[in-house]
Amino acid sequence: MAKKHKPIPDFETEAEERTFWESHDSAEHLDWSEAERVTMPNLKPTSTSISLRLPVALLDRIKVAANKRDMPYQSLIKAWLAENVGKG
Repeated sequence: MAKKHKPIPDFETEAEERTFWESHDSAEHLDWSEAERVTMPNLKPTSTSISLRLPVALLDRIKVAANKRDMPYQSLIKAWLAENVGKG
């Protein structure tokens, strides 16, 4: 016999819903075996700005390397950091 799930309450605000799910197990309310995988291609990862001082000559070399790859230099720096973080 299938397990009967508790109904999901109606919420007035997103904050109220967030508080509810922080203290309740979703398995009591949903049958996760019926869940479908979805993709959300338009979501962008959260980012934050930082200030980074670089020698002018180094920044110029990075800009040249980025130009050769036809990409913004900030994107190249992020790609290099992502590639190399955790190495070593």
